[in-house]
Amino acid sequence: MPWADYTSPPTGVSAPSRTPSVAPAVELVGLTKIYPGRKGADGDPVAAVDGVHLRVPPGKVFGLLGRNGAGKSTIIRMIATLMTPTAGRISVCGHDTRDRQREVRKLLGVALGGERSVYWKLTARQNLEYFAALHGRSRRRSRARIQQVLEEMNLSDRADDHVEQYSTGMRQRLVIARALLNRPAVILLDEPTSGLDVHSAENLHEHVRELRRAGQTIILTTHDMAEADALSDRVGIIESGRLVAEGTPAELKQSIGAAQAIHARLRHPGDDVLRAFVAELSRVARITIDRDGEAVVLTLLSQYPDDLVPWIIAASSRYRTAVLRIESEPVSLKNVFLAVTGSASDDDPARR
Repeated sequence: MPWADYTSPPTGVSAPSRTPSVAPAVELVGLTKIYPGRKGADGDPVAAVDGVHLRVPPGKVFGLLGRNGAGKSTIIRMIATLMTPTAGRISVCGHDTRDRQREVRKLLGVALGGERSVYWKLTARQNLEYFAALHGRSRRRSRARIQQVLEEMNLSDRADDHVEQYSTGMRQRLVIARALLNRPAVILLDEPTSGLDVHSAENLHEHVRELRRAGQTIILTTHDMAEADALSDRVGIIESGRLVAEGTPAELKQSIGAAQAIHARLRHPGDDVLRAFVAELSRVARITIDRDGEAVVLTLLSQYPDDLVPWIIAASSRYRTAVLRIESEPVSLKNVFLAVTGSASDDDPARR
């Protein structure tokens, strides 16, 4: 039975779809941003963010997933009131960002720009005292809160060391501590683990999970599929400024109708043989092809629960195509991303 073509986003994204009785922590309606001078080949303006509708429920972690340049950071900066939308509306806890900007900023904790958004020549405590003062709090009144966020981010034992002596992971944790200072209703994290090693990233993931368990609303951007899957209650996939899919990770995986994902690395057999081989495999699976030097990597999304690996090996033998490696795994958000956008993300080695 042939694989049915993917013709629509996994879930409706043209309008908000959450339970109307629950007021959203953040709501975007027709959000659009066009940068002056950014134009396509035809000379028409190209939107960095294009008519995005989105509702983020309170107490949840919402992941904005997409490649670099897809529009994720622009959305975060507009929510943070650091950019003005070209069109559309943003509300935070019921406050419109256009006419209630001061109230909105009091509700937000923002961690943008990574480790460079703190002062390296100051200690962590001095950094937090400075940012507390910007919130209108004296050093005496803010002392207990500063100590609390330092402990929450596991920085209390290094609080009086200069930030320039910190590791990248510690500086990232300090950025989040700064975002927590004013007890925000909503935290915005833009690529929070960018540039971190595996251990530092996992440490930061655990801090996000702790905030989530405490009932904090968090919107985070990432191009890391595994990160979005591990941390997010709901995920929105952004491609070329548009929200092309939205739902829980489980809903998005179910939406592509695949029971398993198979990755087969082949020695390139030549274009004609490859086309014939792929045509046969396409009878039972949706296939994405990536070139990697002298090899080709096929990703098959199969709608059949049975293991297709023996069938693929037998087919490769008929076409005299050498299989270098083959593995099967459960469907992941990466497979959803490929199905929705038709291309790999920035963290895919095949794109490097």
